[in-house]
Amino acid sequence: MKIAGISGSPRKNGSTESIIRHCLSFFQENGYATDLISLHETKISPCIHCDFCKEKPWCSQDEEANRVNTILADADAILVASPVYFGCMTGQLKCLLDKTRPLRRDGMKLKGKIGAAIATGGSRNGGQELTIQNIHAWMLVQGIIIVGDNNHFGGTVHTPFKDDPAGLGTVDGTLTAMHSLLSRISG
Repeated sequence: MKIAGISGSPRKNGSTESIIRHCLSFFQENGYATDLISLHETKISPCIHCDFCKEKPWCSQDEEANRVNTILADADAILVASPVYFGCMTGQLKCLLDKTRPLRRDGMKLKGKIGAAIATGGSRNGGQELTIQNIHAWMLVQGIIIVGDNNHFGGTVHTPFKDDPAGLGTVDGTLTAMHSLLSRISG
């Protein structure tokens, strides 16, 4: 099975990318293949709603988004992490999620995959849950089956995450729940 992990941060080696690397290490240790999508390395432009993807199953405006969409379509599970920017996900992550529209229009390519979300904030109550809810809204539109940390919405962390044992517990709980569901599905 394959896990795609998205770091929605524009910052290289920041807290959000470190958390995604932590998560992907967990899955690698449990025998999964992983793909890291780090948005600090991409230049995905906003969707211009040109409707090209109504006719063809790709974005006419953005080869990088098409590359990422191929990775997402190939994954069995998708883990999305974002820092909180003014109470929500980053603009970079929103651009990417909007550019998954061709996957929906091409037979719901993400439907039935397992998904989870993690948000990092500057404080304990920095907008993490609202950010996760927005990521979950995208997952629901795509038909993704959402897991949380068996207590709440998913991983809610304040930075730096290594200094937040309670937040790290929500991340690890999310990983455990995702792994458990994937194990039950794969039989």
